[in-house]
Amino acid sequence: MAVSTAERPKKIRIGDLLIAHKVISQEQLNAALAEQKKSGRKLGRVLVENGFISDDQLLTFLSQQLGIPYIDLRRYNYKPETVRLIPEAHARRFRAIALEDGPDGLLVGMADPTDIFAYDELSRVLRRPLRLAVVKEAELLKTIDRVYRRTEEISGLAQELEQELFGAGVDLGELAETEGLTDAPVVKLLQSVFEDAIQVNASDIHIEPDEKELRIRFRLDGVLRVQTTADRRIAGAMVSRIKLMAGLDISEKRLPQDGRANVRVHDKNIDVRVSTMPVQYGESVVLRLLNQFTGILKLDHLGMPPKMLQRFRRMIHSPSGMVLVTGPTGSGKTTTLYGALKELNRPEFKIMTVEDPVEYRLHGINQVQVNPKINLSFSRVLRSMLRQDPDIILVGEMRDQETAEIGLRAAMTGHLVLSTLHTNDAVSTALRLIDMGVEPYMVAASLRGIVSQRLVRRICESCSEPDNLSPAMMAVVRAEAGDKADSLQFKRGRGCSHCNATGYQGRIGVFELLEMDDALIEAMHTGDPQQFAAAAKRQPGYQSLRRSAIVLAAQGHTTMDQVVRATYGIED
Repeated sequence: MAVSTAERPKKIRIGDLLIAHKVISQEQLNAALAEQKKSGRKLGRVLVENGFISDDQLLTFLSQQLGIPYIDLRRYNYKPETVRLIPEAHARRFRAIALEDGPDGLLVGMADPTDIFAYDELSRVLRRPLRLAVVKEAELLKTIDRVYRRTEEISGLAQELEQELFGAGVDLGELAETEGLTDAPVVKLLQSVFEDAIQVNASDIHIEPDEKELRIRFRLDGVLRVQTTADRRIAGAMVSRIKLMAGLDISEKRLPQDGRANVRVHDKNIDVRVSTMPVQYGESVVLRLLNQFTGILKLDHLGMPPKMLQRFRRMIHSPSGMVLVTGPTGSGKTTTLYGALKELNRPEFKIMTVEDPVEYRLHGINQVQVNPKINLSFSRVLRSMLRQDPDIILVGEMRDQETAEIGLRAAMTGHLVLSTLHTNDAVSTALRLIDMGVEPYMVAASLRGIVSQRLVRRICESCSEPDNLSPAMMAVVRAEAGDKADSLQFKRGRGCSHCNATGYQGRIGVFELLEMDDALIEAMHTGDPQQFAAAAKRQPGYQSLRRSAIVLAAQGHTTMDQVVRATYGIED
């Protein structure tokens, strides 16, 4: 697989070679060179970003011209200890990754194997022969983020903080107030925790004092994993510092507190939602990380099937009416709604939101956060909001009858209203509004459609393999797919270095979409759930949440175990 002898890479003129082999035209090269001169980026990257050549085409071409292998890192089962042979700073700077340490040298994957300076510098640092391979830059950076964790650094800083606090008798209150001291151990520790969490794309950081230890856990792909444990005595300093960051009362330890902070990590501003809770051995802190750069997805990237996405787009582009997104906490409702707002956000529309809390800040949109302490409730904001002449309104949650009625009236009077509701599926949502005390005629006149959704874990691409389902799982599939069940193929993740031996990497949405039509409105007036459910099933294109999840599993995106977990308790 690797080149047999270690030799210095040749300097090649990639643009001229691509023209000579008729991969790109002279006009495309000229345009790319002009852009490269302005931006300073590498020519290959400019050619790919402009769509003149695909990433795979470019890397395969480089592999052939240089006589080196092209390695797909998604399929390569690397060893973390080998990857760490190259110091992290050098790996990131030179876009290089150590893959295999053999007797004839170290196999190093590079995004640009023609970079002679990078080769010479890596040879000097590693002091051993290098064998080169070409790898995709995006996959290389993901692998670097996974491998170069700060676990040891965090443990070391926690011990340093413990020694400083209890070796020299430092006053915790004084330490907490040293806002300018960025070199204080508690500040370094928190900075490392934030950096590690952002690097692995964690959604939450949990800091939990126990009887004998302080436990720091990250939520990754919806699952909590222990990052490190430390001496419980440092918890007070950490919590005090976090409270200062969020503008909370550091002297109040008996009551829960909520706040917000902004931290800078890797030249990015990260919004952090802070929640403290008094527990048996101190205060538990949960930090929700809201990455403003990656948090708001376009609708195309949500994972909604194309035909369903087309229908959803038609609903949100209606001039008036209400569209509801439902599901339990953590099912991605906010992501879907913000994706809709991102698409609707144009200068000719006035968009206003009322939320608790405001999770992502959107340019050009007026966002209001409710505040129960001063009686700034959803219903009160919503009433005043209608006097602000909005075109589109987002209500964080339909919590009570009053909020629901005001929202539905707004939808009846020419506004598009987007909101969420905590229900199990789309079919039960319309009747839930009526159960809240809203008049059926208002729901019938205003409700345009309902999306119900869940998040399931995605199978790791690097270790995906066929899965033989148990008889119990096959029974679930047969209940939905009938005779077609036996022809469906399912997969699972074996577990590898890419997914930390879990078999999963990332998450994907499962959706159910219900558009209100005459048959559904008529069934809703009767108030009979069974009649309403029967009318929903007869709707062209309707697919239940469980069936949508089984389709995803049959396509190899998730496992049947995840399907059953996500749709547990939903009656078909």
